Amino acid sequence: MKLIIIFVAVWITLVRSTVVQRDRVLVKPPGKSNVTLDVIIDKPKDDESGEVIVMLPSSQRGSDEDFDPVAERIALAGYRVLRPQPRGIGQSRGSMENLTLHTLADDVAAVIQEFAASGHQAVVVGHAFGHYVARVTDLDYPELVRGVVLVAASRFGGDSKLSAKLDNIADGTLPHEERLALLYDAFFAPGNDATVWLTGWYPSLRNFYRNASRTPPNTAWWPVSNAPILDLQAADDPWRPRNTSQELRDALGADKVTIKTIEHASHALLPEQPKQVTDAIVAWIKALPSSAVSYTNKDSSGMIVLCTFVFVYIPQLLFLI
Repeated sequence: MKLIIIFVAVWITLVRSTVVQRDRVLVKPPGKSNVTLDVIIDKPKDDESGEVIVMLPSSQRGSDEDFDPVAERIALAGYRVLRPQPRGIGQSRGSMENLTLHTLADDVAAVIQEFAASGHQAVVVGHAFGHYVARVTDLDYPELVRGVVLVAASRFGGDSKLSAKLDNIADGTLPHEERLALLYDAFFAPGNDATVWLTGWYPSLRNFYRNASRTPPNTAWWPVSNAPILDLQAADDPWRPRNTSQELRDALGADKVTIKTIEHASHALLPEQPKQVTDAIVAWIKALPSSAVSYTNKDSSGMIVLCTFVFVYIPQLLFLI
């Protein structure tokens, strides 16, 4: 039985590595010599035509490990997934003084303009704090944004007590047990593995990004949206109490906001339920008004690669076993 499980795991890994390609590119926005954006790219292998999805991380975290499983799954569905690291993380660089959400939106726009086909838009996905940046990108660059996905967005106005818990979680000098308890209290549903978030924090960036979140004020961007929104909520998220689940739809209208709730997940959401998150995002994007980008060749080429692997390489692996 163990041998079968190991074989299946190896087979899935080989299939994904055959179909999905992961690259890392440094982007220099035109006219901004002091800015470098470190972008992780997941895409269908040997295919440059996929529609662009941009994913933005939560507060004090990078866009790498947290998004890895979801980004790979979305790429398997035929999309190009771009994950720009925030300034100060990875190899992303730029002035941190007087940082605002407008500045961060400029960085996102530069990435879209670099990788999206001319005249084409992107879907921008923001996790927690990242949804601030996604919303302001839609506000400042409506011509670049086809849709916005909010992943575990907090209620309007936030919660200062939860923010204090976040700061303690990010503090690696505090005892392991204390931080783990806080993770279950504020970020992970019971039964999910919160240890994956004991690492990956950048507390030195806290004040820069917290200050940035205040400009523009949320009253300028929260009650407006150019693009349609998927409000992807976690059923056990203390940052988004159930009695606030409808607040964005009430403000913008049911024609603008789609709500999807993921069970057995909290504010971390992505590492808790990566498959459900992926399925919800992909299904919603497919339901958006059709894009000018064609996926016919992309999907068929992926199937050719998969079928080749199934019928050619699996018999050889079975022979070795």
